[in-house]
Amino acid sequence: MAKYQSFRQTSDPAQGPARLAALRAQMQAEGVDAFLIPRADIHQGEYVAPHDARLAWLTGFTGSAGFCIALQDRAGVFVDGRYRVQVKVQTADCFTPVDWPETKAADWIVDHLPSGSVVGVDPWLHSMDEITALQKTLGPKGITVRAIDNLVDRIWPDQPAPPMAPIHPHPIEFAGQAAADKCATCADRITTAGAACAVLTLPDAIAWALNIRGADVPHMPAPHALAVLHASGAVQLYVHPDKTNDALRNHLGPFVSLHHSDDFPAALLDLPGPVMLDPNHAPFAIKQALDLAGISMIHATDPTQLPKACKNPTEIAGARAAHLRDGAAMVTFLHWLDQQPDGSITEIDVVDRLESARIATGDLRDISFETIAGSGPNGAIIHYRVDEDSNRSLQNGDLLVLDSGGQYLDGTTDITRTIAIGTPPADAIRAFTAVLCGMIDISRLRFARGIAGAHIDAIARAPLWQLGLDYGHGTGHGVGSYLSVHEGPQRISRISQVPLQPGMILSNEPGYYREGAFGIRIENLIAVMPSQMDGFLEFETLTLAPIDRRLIDPTQMSAAQQAWLNAYHARVYDALSNGLDADTQAWLKSATAPI
Repeated sequence: MAKYQSFRQTSDPAQGPARLAALRAQMQAEGVDAFLIPRADIHQGEYVAPHDARLAWLTGFTGSAGFCIALQDRAGVFVDGRYRVQVKVQTADCFTPVDWPETKAADWIVDHLPSGSVVGVDPWLHSMDEITALQKTLGPKGITVRAIDNLVDRIWPDQPAPPMAPIHPHPIEFAGQAAADKCATCADRITTAGAACAVLTLPDAIAWALNIRGADVPHMPAPHALAVLHASGAVQLYVHPDKTNDALRNHLGPFVSLHHSDDFPAALLDLPGPVMLDPNHAPFAIKQALDLAGISMIHATDPTQLPKACKNPTEIAGARAAHLRDGAAMVTFLHWLDQQPDGSITEIDVVDRLESARIATGDLRDISFETIAGSGPNGAIIHYRVDEDSNRSLQNGDLLVLDSGGQYLDGTTDITRTIAIGTPPADAIRAFTAVLCGMIDISRLRFARGIAGAHIDAIARAPLWQLGLDYGHGTGHGVGSYLSVHEGPQRISRISQVPLQPGMILSNEPGYYREGAFGIRIENLIAVMPSQMDGFLEFETLTLAPIDRRLIDPTQMSAAQQAWLNAYHARVYDALSNGLDADTQAWLKSATAPI
């Protein structure tokens, strides 16, 4: 069985009604008419430890984004386009799925609560922006937002303990820049903004800045910690002492002082102002504390975000090396998969075998997220997670959506391939080719400096739009360097206004999903690079693995698209073939043949 992934059913819709009833009793006792249950923890990141999985515990929904608003007569579970199939399967009838962000939390509350109502929130689990948006809409309607202790924690009898994984140094040979230099660069941004210090709450931001790593959340090697970065470059790091040791203290050096995590709330009251806070990430409770102490604030993007996103030459070289290693593992797996008779293996078998191929490299530290192996109708669940109940065998005519990645000391990988099992249906080939054309068009793109993800997202969708098709997720997300597989601020999406800059790594993953039938997604990681044409940028494709030629209709492709695919496949073969055994090498030669 897989080392890094469990197939145990982690949610039970049958538990939902009783837990919701217990929550409503607490709401009544507290005097609130609504209570918000986000997926977030105090760090406001995407990944949460079991201790903080309140949304999943209450509702059964295990997606990576969403929230619940519980009222006495209804409870909405708000999910985006990635999870609208999944939420129906995982929640009981007492929970109503709500399309988000199309429906805003505040608007939904106004529609269902009268003036004079009180909405309860845990101020440590909601960002400043979230609470401000609620107050802006609810206040004029006579609805109050009240900060209270977390009501789910009161009714969760076997809530897991907070994580206590040890923190360890991340070597300079992989980081490429000393922590003191990184902090000095970020301190300059603090000074330029007119602040005296910045509060850092995102685990991957702190891990990057201090060249440390941890294991407090699954598949993302960053520790739970909080920090204050001063304009001098000095850092106060707040962690539980059980996570530290002499090796870590020696690594951090004199510019970092260690403090107990429990001391963080009180320390806020003594910070020099103005304090820089990122309102998109900083918990509302921090603003409350600074307001109470009369300390001024400057709202600005976390000063680590852009420097972290723009990878240095060492990190780019590491990403290339990680993708060579990961690509060889993928090819070994794909060769094995092609040898299996239809109906002889299951989705769990796929996940196990792929993980084993990565482990065989000798360098895998973890998978970068739980592998998505959705066959047939399961492939239409965008972030499908196979478990013992949903597991199905791969049948003739299925498409297999296989989205996976590895965490290596020199880089983080994320690759999706859609694979034909037996003979694929004609309409799947048509849709797959359109998805592939969109992915290729992004890959080939040369664009002017200053262009943001929102400006190019439509390029990936255009071939699908010509068929009257689309997909309900962004085209690409940022990727860290042995850190989060979902990194900001860079994205390729309709809403991303962050200009793409050299060194940024993003995914390129258009898709198409037909509920109850099949899913399609093709994903490569790409790095933003300077173009030979002055003032322009382009993408370097990092991912190396064949794209299933059985699903391609060349007549749907332009000559330029065909040329790109043939050149990519030639590069895949040249880069990977020498490290493969003879049988796998022969398979790869066929899989990368020109179309």
